[in-house]
Order: sequence, then C-alpha cells, then structure tokens
Amino acid sequence: MKYRNAIILVMLIIIADQLSKIYIKIHFCNGDDVKIFGSWFRLHFIENEGMAYGLKISESVIGKLLLSSFRLIAVIFGFYLLKRLIVKGYKKGVIICGSLILAGALGNLIDSLFYGQIFTDSPYSCFSGYYENISSMLANHNKEYVAHFTQYGHGYGKFLQGKVVDMLYFPMVDMNMPKWVPFLGGKNFVFFEPVFNIADAAISVGVVTLVLFQKSLLTKTEPAPTVTTLSEEV
Repeated sequence: MKYRNAIILVMLIIIADQLSKIYIKIHFCNGDDVKIFGSWFRLHFIENEGMAYGLKISESVIGKLLLSSFRLIAVIFGFYLLKRLIVKGYKKGVIICGSLILAGALGNLIDSLFYGQIFTDSPYSCFSGYYENISSMLANHNKEYVAHFTQYGHGYGKFLQGKVVDMLYFPMVDMNMPKWVPFLGGKNFVFFEPVFNIADAAISVGVVTLVLFQKSLLTKTEPAPTVTTLSEEV
C-alpha cells in the first residue's frame, strides 16, 4: 500500500469526523438527544476535555494541556511511523489499521487545538431535550444556547484547551436488571453507554483489529527496499 493512499484514507476519516462534529456543534444544544433509528441509535451531543469515550487524565487545565500536547507529539510520530511501516513492506491490513488510529488521534487533536478558538461555548443547560427527529429538535430548542463560529481567538477557550465533540450513542440494551443478578440486581443497565465520535471509532477499530489479528497482520509481505552504494554499482 502506498503512503499516498494511506494519507488519503486518513484525510477521508478526518473530513467525515470534522463535518459531523461541526454540524452537531452549531445545531445542537449541549445535551440534546435525537433518535435516528428507534431508541438504539441516537445523536447525543456532549463535550469532553479528555480522551476517547470521555476518559480524563485530570480535571485541571494542566491535565488538558498535557493531553493535548501528548496528542500532538503522538500524531507527528504517527505520520513518521506509518511511512516506516510502508517502506518496510508490512501488509496492507497493518497500514489500514495504522491509518485509522492516526486519523482518529488527529481528528480529536483538531478539536483540542482549535475548537476553543473558533467556537462560542455550548453550556450544558435545561434547554437541551429529547427529540424524535432532527426536524423536531431544530424547530423547538432555544437557538441562543447553540454555539456558533466566532472570530479566531475569541472563542470559549485557549489554544490546546478545546473540548472534544461527541455525539454517537448506541444504547442497544436499556433495562432494569433482575434483583438476583450479582452486583447489578435492581439497577438500570445500558449497553453500549459511552458517547463517542467517528475519530474514537476509528481508533477503536484500528487497535482492536491489530490485537485480534496481530499474528497474521504483523508480518512483512514485501522485502524492504535496499540502498545500493556507489562501490556496489561499480
């Protein structure tokens, strides 16, 4: 697989990720929940300052800065590593998985770097609601509580302190557990509960695929190109 093709894959994922985030950011109130396919697939707008699926290093600004800086370093190294894997002749599956992980990291990094600079805030408020469809949501919620683009540097946060936009919610199972079930008896159980985005999904697919199929994927299919010295040519 050529490096150019891997970069195209990365860019396609980033475009899909950013378009979905921007649409949600400028149309949804923070906390809005809209049904897409029944109750098992919904768009639920939340923002987080942490890692994938809302995980955090720390509640402080320092924690956010450390996470954003780590993402930036990881993405830069990721482009280098992806090219090295291609040069060394690893299988297409490994390159695709690497591209997915890199695209996901870069997608969330963009939020952290710039969203605080270009968007107004999306405060979580009582104006969010639960809707049967997007048309109903757009017609009924208070547009004053929806974020909008603003002049660069006049947004809700500083560089490296933007919040990551999440919206994909798949509560495929939502039930009260029987009382006889250990630990969960009598409690409400939701699967799958985390809210995530396309970037998170790309990272997860890439990592899980590598873990499950590492023996078949992490082998070289083509010999690495050799460097011919001047003496050998003579």
